[in-house]
Amino acid sequence: MNLYMELQLLVPAAGAVAVAGLARWRGWPAPLLLVLVGLTASYVMSTFFPGGPRYDLDPEVVLLVFLPPLLYSAALESSYLRLRDVSRSVGLLSVGLVLFSAAVVAVLVRLLVPEMPLAAAFALGAIVAPPDAVAAVAVARRFGLPRKMMTILLGESLFNDATALTAYRVAVAAAAGEGFSLLIGAGRFLYAAGAGLVIGYVLARLSARMFLRVRDPLITNTVSLMLPFAAYLAAEAVHASGVLSVVVVGVYLGHRMNRVGYGTRLVSHSVWKVLDFFLEVVVFLLIGLQLPLILQGLGGENPWRLAWYAIAVFAALVLARFVWTAATTYLPLLSGKSREARPKRVMAHVTVISWAGMRGVVSLAAAFALPEGFPERDLLLFLTFTAVIGTLLVQGLTFPMVVRRLGVSGDQDVYRDNLAEAAAQQAAATAALARLDELTADGVPETHAEVVDRLRTLAERRAMGAWERLGGGVGQDGEETPSALYRRLRRAMLEAEREVLVRMRDERRIDDEVLRRVTRELDYEEASLARD
Repeated sequence: MNLYMELQLLVPAAGAVAVAGLARWRGWPAPLLLVLVGLTASYVMSTFFPGGPRYDLDPEVVLLVFLPPLLYSAALESSYLRLRDVSRSVGLLSVGLVLFSAAVVAVLVRLLVPEMPLAAAFALGAIVAPPDAVAAVAVARRFGLPRKMMTILLGESLFNDATALTAYRVAVAAAAGEGFSLLIGAGRFLYAAGAGLVIGYVLARLSARMFLRVRDPLITNTVSLMLPFAAYLAAEAVHASGVLSVVVVGVYLGHRMNRVGYGTRLVSHSVWKVLDFFLEVVVFLLIGLQLPLILQGLGGENPWRLAWYAIAVFAALVLARFVWTAATTYLPLLSGKSREARPKRVMAHVTVISWAGMRGVVSLAAAFALPEGFPERDLLLFLTFTAVIGTLLVQGLTFPMVVRRLGVSGDQDVYRDNLAEAAAQQAAATAALARLDELTADGVPETHAEVVDRLRTLAERRAMGAWERLGGGVGQDGEETPSALYRRLRRAMLEAEREVLVRMRDERRIDDEVLRRVTRELDYEEASLARD
């Protein structure tokens, strides 16, 4: 690879990070801004620099390099218990809605383009049916949705790719003349899902045992980086669902992460946060950069007819999601199976979940993976691209307004979390003090009594700080609470310590290695102040 080619790869990645940094600084939704920048850049390059570099989206790269780590990271951050609580809703969305949307789009496209084979139309439906894990979670997480709603959206986006990709493979096989029946399709789906679950579970159990025995955070996190790729490739090698395999490994290990060493948890959080950020910004920029390639295959088509097709498919996806979500929510209410919420609030939640159906890079990768010579391949690519762009921009840009207008908020969840945290910290501090009393029951040397007092003060301060956070760090009289005052003063002290250490290093009184070691201890203490 020569220097020019390396720069072609580095420049868009660096640009994506810069755009995402600007979005974070200004409080804008980074995924949407990246898509817009990609669209603008691709239009400028194709119009004014037709011989310039092209950034074609390679489906193998997306499905093997981008998708596994992004799914795994999202699964690690999920909650097995909460997913189990909403398993019915997740199943209805990730299986039922995907198949329903695929069928609706297939019927619509057959009506619009009668010459298109039914299998090709259903392939398009399967491609655009699943909301993307990256898009849905990246956009929805910013808006403080209630926890149950976020869990449903996360669970749907984790599991729906398995349904869609299985249906897609069946449709592509049928279009290639390999034959198709509902029985064959159901059998392939059950095998892919079942085998993917088993492979993921076995790999997760083996990995969990290794993590419990190996306490070196560098080793465990290196293995963790390889796990999503191992799970995906192992499942795909036997024609099972690599997506489900990765998700199972992530959910299982995330549920047991509290049992591994603290070093593994600290490093894992930082590693996956950085990797997530980089992969997400590159993915969203790549989506926008596909415009020239999509338009290239549609040279002789009527642009107005293409626009009508694109609007119709977009509308079908939005309406199908709303109809399915409303039906599966209200029918149990009408039958008397569930009466937990008033219809008005239920309708608000239905609307928000229905409007959160952003498509993403998985749909584009599946469309680009269609074999050359596939019936109406260029048209399918175009309709997939417009569906992805339409849902990302139209729904993504209006999502905050929908959430605000409907008054859907997770503020109650935040308050309950703070209350539960305070109670948990109190219980933990009580247990710690009881253990301290037990260990010092026989007394300690008088010269060491200060150590016991410091430990007791630390436990009591941690418990008190959790209760004080319920008031936002301000007491009833409006004054700063003791814990808030402690954090503010201690941070200032730590900054003064760092300045002295750096000055001593610059004066060659200590080595850089000494500086790093001491600074690391200060960093850990400051990190603990963020939660104390």
